[in-house]
Amino acid sequence: MFNSLSDRLTSTFKNLRGKGRLTEAQIDGTVREIRRALLDADVAVAVVRAFVAQVKERALGEEVSGSLNPGQQIVKIVNEELVGILGGETRRLNLAKTAPTVIMLAGLQGAGKTTLAGKLAKHLKAQGHTPLLVACDLQRPNAVKQLQVNGERAGVPVYAPHPGVSSEFESATGDPVAVARDGVAEAKSKLHDIVIVDTAGRLGIDTEMMQQAADIRAAVNPDEVLFVIDAMIGQDAVNTAQAFNEGVGVTGVVLTKLDGDARGGAALSVASVTGKPVMYASTGENLDDFEIFHPDRMASRILDMGDVLTLIEQAEANWDKGEAERMAKKFADREDFTLDDFLAQMAQIRKMGSMKKILGMMPGSQISRQQLEQFDESQMDRIEAIVRSMTQHERVAPKIINGSRRARIAKGSGVHVSEVNSMLERFGEAQKMMKKLASGGAIPGMPGGRGGAKKGAKGGKKKPAKFGNPAKAAQLAAAEANKAKAPSGAAFGAGAKDFDPADLNLPKGFEKFLGK
Repeated sequence: MFNSLSDRLTSTFKNLRGKGRLTEAQIDGTVREIRRALLDADVAVAVVRAFVAQVKERALGEEVSGSLNPGQQIVKIVNEELVGILGGETRRLNLAKTAPTVIMLAGLQGAGKTTLAGKLAKHLKAQGHTPLLVACDLQRPNAVKQLQVNGERAGVPVYAPHPGVSSEFESATGDPVAVARDGVAEAKSKLHDIVIVDTAGRLGIDTEMMQQAADIRAAVNPDEVLFVIDAMIGQDAVNTAQAFNEGVGVTGVVLTKLDGDARGGAALSVASVTGKPVMYASTGENLDDFEIFHPDRMASRILDMGDVLTLIEQAEANWDKGEAERMAKKFADREDFTLDDFLAQMAQIRKMGSMKKILGMMPGSQISRQQLEQFDESQMDRIEAIVRSMTQHERVAPKIINGSRRARIAKGSGVHVSEVNSMLERFGEAQKMMKKLASGGAIPGMPGGRGGAKKGAKGGKKKPAKFGNPAKAAQLAAAEANKAKAPSGAAFGAGAKDFDPADLNLPKGFEKFLGK
């Protein structure tokens, strides 16, 4: 969603690197580029003006001029201001003191309210709640059926006493206000602690729509009214959000379709214009593509600084703890990493979502934006097909896979032999890396690791040099003998008994730390 904006801002900040001092002209140029980037991203003009003015004021102040690294300080200022216009702090649901907590969803037709209702219900169920979905959209064809399907997929019951309409040629006959009121009563009788009311939408804002939403609000007195907005609608997001805030009185915002390729200005405008926080974000079509909206993490993503915290939370939620413990034990016991292990680890990663999404959260990634967009998700399916086309013995001992076996595996998985060769080659490199890590070695190309003994050396000891000149050999032997005579425990060949702490001019009382 924010790829274009992220690229523009990252390119702007590159020009500030390595500068010990920034002139007013350089700051003006940077602020001008930030303004253009935000306007191109469809951020509301009023929001852009306020944002740029605040950044410029702080950039021209002592905050930057007195900094050791002015370029990084400006990035810090932009990051903090982005967090501010995105809502400032993470906002959680306000739960009612007496159950059930009533959550009403409002928004235009096509924004994704019904799908979001299922996602929110599944998210709350995973947190230990017992939600009930109430189908009050009786006007859109098959809206009630869609909510029932989403409820079944989420494992959440749906209260739907009226079937709604099945085609656009039918007229709505049910009373959505009565359905909402009866749904809350049903939740109380069945001891559900949360009620999610899915309301009707329109293709545009009209008086009838707002009145129906206001009537439902008055009937059920919701604890939260979440305005669901399509993040791809651009500048019109601000007008729509203001209309719903005035007509219904929203308490929070939910952004849908954040996985789209639009410019994403709605996300940067709605919270600032309405004064209502963005609470959730929908990032895909599956019920699991749903996350709590963290303004600080979203700002980090926009500035291409990654989002490691969200990545960790997704790993904790989706990773099989039993599988993780099994792999940890295997790693500690220095057992071989097999293709079955490789398949299991790949399945765990796929539970976290698409590889594009995971790689996009990695900070400092060497993968360019273009490479990330061109990443082929189906490659994971081909790799899995190749491994599953192998026999159990081949997965444990891939070295036995000769030419004829490779041809059979390629035919069974529907790929070319070259893809099988490439996969086995990459797996061999991964296997070597795992062995090296298990033995306490360093990964090639990674700084800070412990390196092993050099090739050809035994026990890590250097072989004695051989010289054809007897005089030079004798000279080297004499030097080694003199080194051996030096007293042990001395840094430069001087005996420890010659050391006197008084010679160091240390502070008074410091000698007690020297053992004297």
